[in-house]
Amino acid sequence: MKRKMDIENQLKRAIDKNQFSLVYQPKVNFQTNKMIGMEALLRWEHPEYGWVSPAEFIPIAEETGQIEAIGKWVLETACKQNKVWQQQGLGPLSVSVNVSVLQFQNGKFLKTVKTVLEESKLDAQFLELEITESIMQNIKESRDILTQFKKLGVKISIDDFGTGYSSLHILSKLPIDTIKIDKSFIDELDQLDRSPIIKAIIDLSLNLNLSIVAEGIETVNQLEFLQANGCMIGQGYLFSKPVKANEFEQLIRTNDVRNFEKQPSL
Repeated sequence: MKRKMDIENQLKRAIDKNQFSLVYQPKVNFQTNKMIGMEALLRWEHPEYGWVSPAEFIPIAEETGQIEAIGKWVLETACKQNKVWQQQGLGPLSVSVNVSVLQFQNGKFLKTVKTVLEESKLDAQFLELEITESIMQNIKESRDILTQFKKLGVKISIDDFGTGYSSLHILSKLPIDTIKIDKSFIDELDQLDRSPIIKAIIDLSLNLNLSIVAEGIETVNQLEFLQANGCMIGQGYLFSKPVKANEFEQLIRTNDVRNFEKQPSL
């Protein structure tokens, strides 16, 4: 309880004290072995606690309402960084940013995204918002919000697919672009026969004309199974761990993710 209270208090000053940073993990096209985008992931290095896991501080940020300011910082930082890389001739790549349900349901979020895109001068097509399946608890409200983002040109991905509220009926009614297969399903490919479930998710995505991305790929066996069943985009330690911006820039320049996995990473 004391640690939770301390983290809650420290979170309020983390942005001002420059304790947050972003790391980037590439999304790879399996056919070309080339990077087509990246996911921006938040990290917090506290001077006393060291690295604090997002699994610990994000729920506290949501509970206290601080997720709005933190989420805006992540969005601004990712978009500005992507624009810098594009101006350097390194791209164009799409950057994916995770969005809390509380952010998504905030009436100001659409305006925040518009403002960030205008200030960073990043074209909306190069931003993807990753939203969890829990948005489907309120299908009408979610559909209305997603439709506005689609009109803006921002891409939408359903993250951690298969672990929550999705159904065929609901998915067909949402204006989304991508489904991400949750890492837990990929992990079990090497342990249990979960292949029928993954095949079904891939077939579902293809039938709905959605892109399909597998996350958490760590072995060649997992990669080969996904390729054989029609999933051609993914991310995971097999290619590269999430790395700092300067290391990721090196990765963009070489665009050889298999070699980059041996580089220093965070």
